[in-house]
Order: sequence, then structure tokens, then C-alpha cells
Amino acid sequence: MNSHRDRAVRFCGVSGYPVPLLIGVILTICGCRHHAGRHQLQYLDLSGQQERRVVVDREPGQYLGHPTTVLLEDGETIIAVYPKGHGSGGIIMKKSPDGGLTWSERLEVPDNWETSKEVPTIHRVVDSGGTRRLILFSGLYPARMAVSEDDGRTWSPLRRIGDWGGIVVMGSVVELTDRAGHYLAMFHDDGRFIHEGGKAEGIFTLYQVFSDDGGLTWSDPQAIFSSDSLHLCEPGIIRSPDGRELAALLRENSRRHNSQVIFSRNEGGTWSRPQELPAALTGDRHTGRYAPDGRLLVSFRDVADSSATKGDWVAWVGTWDDIRRGRDGRYRVRLMDNRHGWDCAYPGVEVLPDSTFVITTYGHWAEGQEPYIVSVRLKLEELDAMAASSRVHGEPGAAE
Repeated sequence: MNSHRDRAVRFCGVSGYPVPLLIGVILTICGCRHHAGRHQLQYLDLSGQQERRVVVDREPGQYLGHPTTVLLEDGETIIAVYPKGHGSGGIIMKKSPDGGLTWSERLEVPDNWETSKEVPTIHRVVDSGGTRRLILFSGLYPARMAVSEDDGRTWSPLRRIGDWGGIVVMGSVVELTDRAGHYLAMFHDDGRFIHEGGKAEGIFTLYQVFSDDGGLTWSDPQAIFSSDSLHLCEPGIIRSPDGRELAALLRENSRRHNSQVIFSRNEGGTWSRPQELPAALTGDRHTGRYAPDGRLLVSFRDVADSSATKGDWVAWVGTWDDIRRGRDGRYRVRLMDNRHGWDCAYPGVEVLPDSTFVITTYGHWAEGQEPYIVSVRLKLEELDAMAASSRVHGEPGAAE
């Protein structure tokens, strides 16, 4: 690691965090990069269970990709947004009134959404007075945002939110617990989009921004980690069950290391140094939600070197403590078989009141055809039953 070019900003030695930067430590177990001392992970495979799938959108000959979703407070309405193209193109919006079982036609959106340059992301925010909004971001330079104050029925045009930009703006938005209406959001950049006229520098930087008015305005970006050898990006933030800690799960884009995680115990005031995640959580665009029983499901694109499902859409099931302690977790689940080496799985993950996970993403689901948007539905109890009936530990295919 070229330490003279690695920059850690605001990594201020939070009490209780390990000081060393553990990068590139490789323990070879069955050909995988793993940490020692974990209980055995069980592999499950849902890729043959077509009854779990709902097609959200498909257009012959047209690439549809990179969705994000939001579940409204009625517990049934899900809104999905995604670009008409690979990571860029006009923004498409659809709505489900019944928890993802059926989907509307493509909805009318403001004209300038056609000018989106990147993956849109959608988030629920609430200000200090209790006003609920939906906000939608479009990245690269300049970062732009649209707002709805009627649960997505009408929207503002995209408007710039500052003299800056980035990649996958905003990868995560999380409400802060110290003050009502305050939010933290994270994204990354490689030098090209943080300012106008930027150029790729071979350095990846994680940024965070803050809002104190329920998501209407955002601060200038603060760099929290930069490196020319550890390319961290696409943060997926998860809050601990007791509410006291944040974890950001991170894609590692140089492909020389496993995915990483950083932690904050002071609402983003400072962050720990990156720690390597096990191969079971090594992937791209981690998105996690808790089940009612307190377990976590994290959906992502599998990029672990030795994985039999590398390039596929997968989910990990475990606990917060598994992530905190670097353990493998309980299940690794193949959700669908991607017919491409890597291009899939920027997911939306929602949990319905009956504990059903509705997990939505894009992928090359048919050989030789353009990718399209699909949801997969599951309950953790169903995975438990599959695991119990198989009584087999190993690679996917053992428990289907």
C-alpha cells in the first residue's frame, strides 16, 4: 500500500476502534480470502424458484438497470426509479400499490429527468416539523435533486444542490438520532466529478454531506477516506439495532481486496479505519434491512474471487454482531443467476409488515438479451426451512 498517497480525513481514533489499517491480509481457506474462527456459512439457492419473481419492467432491445426503491408508510406502496440505459439515461419511475406484486405503467415525470447523467437514488426524509418528503438524486457533476411532498404523485424538476458532484449520489441516506430532521448521506468520486472539469486521478475518495432541514439542502462534501490502492465506493449504511453505531459497507473497486466496512459511534462525526469484510460479504452495492426478528439481509452483486456465484445477484443473512466481529454470517443466498460476468444487482431492499422482503434489481436474466428489472420475494423463515431440510453445508446447489 502506498501510504504516502493514502489520505484519511476525519479518521480521528474513535475510542474502541482498532488503529491498524488491516488491508490485504489474506488467509487462504478453500481458496477464499477469509478471516479465521467463524462458524460455518450455509449456502442456499433460490435461482430456480421462478414463483418468487415479479417482472417490474422489461423492454426488448433496451437496457434497463440500476434501480432503487422506497417503501411508503402504508406498508404497501413501493416506488422504483431506474435509468433507461447503463448507469445513465432518462429516469423511469414505476409504483406498486400492493407490496410489489403488481406494478404500474411508467409514470409521468418532469421533462428534465430525461437529462439525468447517472443512477438515480430515491429516499424518504422527514423534517423537524414532521413534513414528509421523497427526494431523488442524480449524480455526476453537478449533483442534482428532485423533491416530492405528496408521496411521489408530483415532483419538482432536477435542480443542482451545490457546486460539486460525485458517483452514485447518494449511495446512502440515513437519519441522524441527535436532532430531528438531520440527515447524513454518502457517495464517492474518483476525481472526475467532485468539481467541474475534474480528471481521474487513480484515487478513490469517500465523501459525506449533511442536511439540517429534512433533506432540502445539503452541506459541501467532506472527505472521510482517500486511497490510491484501496478503492472504496458505493457505501451502504446500516445502523446498529441499539441505534448507537453506523456501519458503511463498501465496494472495493481495485479488486485487490475484499469489501470493507467502516464504523461511526458519533453520527458520522468520525469514522473508524476500513476493516476487511469476509468473502461472504464481498460484493458491490450493499443494501441491507432488518427483519422483524432482528436479523439482517444484505443484497449485493457477488464479486468474491472463489465464489461459485461470482457475478450473480446474492443476499447475505446474519446479524449486526456478525458484521461488527467480521464473521461469515448464517446464509449466503443466490437470488438469481446473472447471464453476464458482472453486470447486475444495484438493489432496492424493502421489508413489508408481514416480514416479506421485496428485493428489486436489474440483471442479464435471459441469455443474449438486454437486462431488465425484477423483484424477488422471500421471508427469512423460508430460508430457515430450506436450510433445515437440506442439512447440507457447501456451495450453492446443495439447498435449493
